[in-house]
Amino acid sequence: MFIGHFAPALVAAARPKAAGLGTLFVAAQLVDIGFAALLIPGIESMRIVPGITAMNPMDLHYMPYTHSLLGALIWAAIFGVLVWLATRRKAAAIGAALVVVSHWFVDLIVHIPDLTLHGAPPKLGLGLWNHPMIAMPLEILFIGAALLYYARRTQAPTGNRRLWALAGLLALFQAIDWFGPKEPAYSLAIPATMLLAYALLAGTAAWAGANRRRAGSTR
Repeated sequence: MFIGHFAPALVAAARPKAAGLGTLFVAAQLVDIGFAALLIPGIESMRIVPGITAMNPMDLHYMPYTHSLLGALIWAAIFGVLVWLATRRKAAAIGAALVVVSHWFVDLIVHIPDLTLHGAPPKLGLGLWNHPMIAMPLEILFIGAALLYYARRTQAPTGNRRLWALAGLLALFQAIDWFGPKEPAYSLAIPATMLLAYALLAGTAAWAGANRRRAGSTR
């Protein structure tokens, strides 16, 4: 999944004393942000293998530090501590950490077996990337339901224009991911593009959530 990963961030952002939406968007993709960063020096690695799945050609063959369950838990713990230091709110820290961990479980649904529990076999993945007529509607359902949940439980004095701008950017990026041209071989352009996309989405989420409060709240 891509934008489906942001569904837990939107749900968490509607909770009392939650971290900001931009922070939670970073949490939602922190595992992939780490993966992109580790690809650059070659600590983790991937290949382009056309046809390896029906939906994308990525062979994610070595990513023990980011896409193992143990790795995700460590990233979550570190991020949770950082959020607590920044906010001094236990609920914000726990919510952000849970969003980080959610990435592994969402990936488990769509990845072919390339995820691990602790960086070594067995490799896990239910493989919905090979079933686009299931995976694509599921992703739309995830993010659509989460956007509606967030919109109904929060409010802004200027209405929902910023939120729908965020929704439009999410839809654009997902369309590019699904239907845009694919890289013929691995290059540093892949992690660079990933990091740029996550930065743009997190920045837009921070802007969209900056003036929103829980519905009925005076603060």
